[in-house]
Amino acid sequence: MSTLLSVSIALLAGLLMTRAFKPLKLPSVTAYLIAGILIGPYCLGNLGIEGLGFSSSEAVAALALVSEVALGFIAFSIGSEFRLEELKKTGKQATVIGIFQALVATLFVDVALYFIHIAMPDKLTLPQTLVLGAIATATAPAATLMVVRQYKADGPLTKLLLPIVALDDAVGLIVFAVSFGIAKTMISGNLDMVSIIVNPIVEIGCSLLLGAVMGWVLTQLEKMFNSNTNRLNMTIAFVFLTVALSMLDFHIGTVHISFSSLLVCMMLGTIFCNICPLSHDLMNMSDKWTSPLLALFFVISGAELELNVFADMAIVFIGVTYIIFRSLGKYFGAFGSAKMVKCSPSICKYLGITLLPQAGVALGMCAIAAASPEMGSQGALIRNITLFAVLIYELVGPLLTRQALTAAGDIKPIPHEVKNRRQHKLNMLNNKNDN
Repeated sequence: MSTLLSVSIALLAGLLMTRAFKPLKLPSVTAYLIAGILIGPYCLGNLGIEGLGFSSSEAVAALALVSEVALGFIAFSIGSEFRLEELKKTGKQATVIGIFQALVATLFVDVALYFIHIAMPDKLTLPQTLVLGAIATATAPAATLMVVRQYKADGPLTKLLLPIVALDDAVGLIVFAVSFGIAKTMISGNLDMVSIIVNPIVEIGCSLLLGAVMGWVLTQLEKMFNSNTNRLNMTIAFVFLTVALSMLDFHIGTVHISFSSLLVCMMLGTIFCNICPLSHDLMNMSDKWTSPLLALFFVISGAELELNVFADMAIVFIGVTYIIFRSLGKYFGAFGSAKMVKCSPSICKYLGITLLPQAGVALGMCAIAAASPEMGSQGALIRNITLFAVLIYELVGPLLTRQALTAAGDIKPIPHEVKNRRQHKLNMLNNKNDN
């Protein structure tokens, strides 16, 4: 009962907050996140009243499975952006920009934090600097996709953005694995080439292979049904199954076999959309079905943000530095690489702004660092700085993404006749209720 109550309260709070924020014209993502913070353990949940909010971090963590499934559907949807006909137009550009902007963000953060390390070696160590620089690569696909869907963004920038966000996470996994391996080596003094080089390659390779196999199997099973409703049910079941399989984790000798659920589900969506002739209709139906799931995901994400990170001014200073230089790295990395591959001036100008949101992947990386025995107490600082940055990025990032897509012309203003029609329907409904 408590889990169902938490789910219903979270979803209702998120939906009501979008109404409260409507006059401010903020993206729904921001409203969901603020709703999560308000009902989280640091605000209303702290009152300890059952049904008013999440009373503890454990209560939020109990809904972690919802977040995993939601990320799976987000990745599945983004995978549909890798259609071959689209990749022929934007594939080279997306690949160059995706890799370049991620590496530049890492470089900017590493250099900036290195100077803080020199000035305050007791507050920030060199291994912590390397890990935070690697975490800077990650961009939040969920927030970006939500803004694109809400405002029905469509155009050259949007078509390039979604593949870049997907590729960004693959690059981030590699950079993080290498940097984290070096950081652990600096602390322990033992050079482990398996964890630095082999494990990240195995994780990405296994993830892509599993996603491709699942995508092919899903396409074959869809042929057994004539009803689109049954096909949709099969699609949803397969995303659930793929998320479950991506949680497998084991060792073969010294090699760690694990999967990235984001990469697995992206590959599932990519293969499915390229070989299944009915994929376009099924993806549209799936997107409508997952709408409340994504709203719940962002409310939970807001409740997970720990506000006590503001209590330590050293963390705030390092966090602000991280945010500024990651933002500069993302913007100038995207700007320079977009110029390099001869993108239009509007893409060069606005693409970097749309890559600022950061959440799930970054939180996963900092959780790995915090749980590492080699990092010890150093992992806690990495986690707190990442949480601080995510809090700021998730509240501001969606708004900046919307503004950038609007300025680039990918988000079109609602025509006056549509506004008038909607207002007319609303007036009729109000008059009917009054009578």
